[in-house]
Amino acid sequence: MRFRPCIDIHNGKVKQIVGGSLRDEGDFADENFVSELGASDYARAYHRDGLSGGHIILLNAPSSPFYEKTLQQALEALRAAPGDFMAGGGVNPENAALFLDAGASHVIVTSYVFSGGVFHEERLTEMIRAVGKKHLVLDLSCRRKAEGERNAYFIVTDRWQNFTDVSLSLPILSDLSAECDEFLIHAVDVEGKQSGIENDLVFLLGSFCEKTRFPVTYAGGVGSFEDLKALERGGRGLLDVTIGSALDLFGGCMSYRELLEFLRD
Repeated sequence: MRFRPCIDIHNGKVKQIVGGSLRDEGDFADENFVSELGASDYARAYHRDGLSGGHIILLNAPSSPFYEKTLQQALEALRAAPGDFMAGGGVNPENAALFLDAGASHVIVTSYVFSGGVFHEERLTEMIRAVGKKHLVLDLSCRRKAEGERNAYFIVTDRWQNFTDVSLSLPILSDLSAECDEFLIHAVDVEGKQSGIENDLVFLLGSFCEKTRFPVTYAGGVGSFEDLKALERGGRGLLDVTIGSALDLFGGCMSYRELLEFLRD
């Protein structure tokens, strides 16, 4: 299990939020932490600690009046640590090169490929044509929703506000893994709540990784080292993890330095 750093940017500020609270209307989110530092400060700090493979996420819609400030923060962070971070949030074939040219190792895509709540294979093909499979990460962040007599995890889009008709399963993960370099998956119902991981989702992802050794990063709910140990067990030690609100870097109770030592052991 590897720690993947995250830098979330909302309304031009580095923030940690409750994921399920994010709304385009009024550019609203329940905030756990708002930093006085810029995104580039965090990027340089993570770089000094030898961390890579992290995520810079733009949490404003391109139509937002705050989008340009959020974009500027993201580009400055990418330039501060070229090759260390992936970038996501409103990425499409037309603007993907902007992030790659600024130093992103990959672009992260959900909404363009799952537009209108439906998977569009031709749009995925367009993204691959634009950036190449080796520079593409699919964000399959999901929320629970009833499907018949069971609750399934359905992929959500548009800053986690809208459900798609695609539920996560081993066959879906297998099919999509052939079209990208890795997955990023937020458990949106617990994202930012520090209330514990989504065990059923972790078990599903761990089963997939055990069969394929495909790289998957899990986010959501980690609030303690006990949660981290549960993630390591449920994910068979094969899931990478990103942690935001729980870290003392963002006002949380988990020591960032202790986290690095924990994962080095």
